[in-house]
Amino acid sequence: MLPQAERRLIEVEPGVPVLCQCHWQENRPALTLIAVHGLEGSSESQYMLGVARNGLAAGMNVVMMNQRNCGGMDHCAPTLYNSSRSADVAAVANNLIDSDGIPGFVLVGFSMGGNLVLKLAGEWGGNGPAQFRGVAAVCPAVNLAAGADALHEPANRIYEYYFLLQLFLRFRRKAQLFPASFDLARLRGVRSLRDFDERVTAYYCGFAGAGDYYARAAAANVISQIARPALVIHAANDPFVRILPETRQALLANPNITYIETADGGHCAFLGERDGDADYDGRWAEREIVEFAKQFL
Repeated sequence: MLPQAERRLIEVEPGVPVLCQCHWQENRPALTLIAVHGLEGSSESQYMLGVARNGLAAGMNVVMMNQRNCGGMDHCAPTLYNSSRSADVAAVANNLIDSDGIPGFVLVGFSMGGNLVLKLAGEWGGNGPAQFRGVAAVCPAVNLAAGADALHEPANRIYEYYFLLQLFLRFRRKAQLFPASFDLARLRGVRSLRDFDERVTAYYCGFAGAGDYYARAAAANVISQIARPALVIHAANDPFVRILPETRQALLANPNITYIETADGGHCAFLGERDGDADYDGRWAEREIVEFAKQFL
């Protein structure tokens, strides 16, 4: 059970707040994990809670960032979240530096959030904040087009249906809250995630279409520029996140990146044996992230 978090609203652009759930050590100037969830997740996602439990036990602060709209924040602004918004993660990190004086932080992301934190680390390169220590990503969706197409494969349609159901519900809430900004007619004919990104994400977020969005938002473009220590965990049997051969080569070629690819793990569901450790919750990837971050304590 986690202790009560401090709820904090942080503006990522003027008039657009996101909700962060902040868990602080008694000595607040500790290393801070800034964790970002995946598509249609939130700070309540089990992998986020797993990182928080492990990080707090290791003496770290943990800030769980809800992306735009997520965590009950649909009403706050007529904008949509998407895989290109690495600047939102940067805004949260800079706010924590300015307001809390954190001496160091590690970015952590899962799935879509993994793409965001790797994208930001690559964009920063060697010019990020002095407090930026490293980045860890689990099942990062760094090849967005390949992932969207994999979701539409017959074996994965159950996952695609789930995501589309959640995205449809969210878009309808946004249209109800901001009828002048969103048109429900754009959902007509949407039968896949690529359709949704073509008709909704790209249209409302400034892209020429789904292809343009996938090409510009993919962290694969900047993997080679990551200049701080990085941990990337991927499962070979992930049902829909695809890491293309050229991206895998870029990950392996960057000496700052430790790339781990396991046979099993599915999508963000890496489980391990307790091995007699009563405090281990069985969430292997979340523990590996904290072990990686311990080098910066």
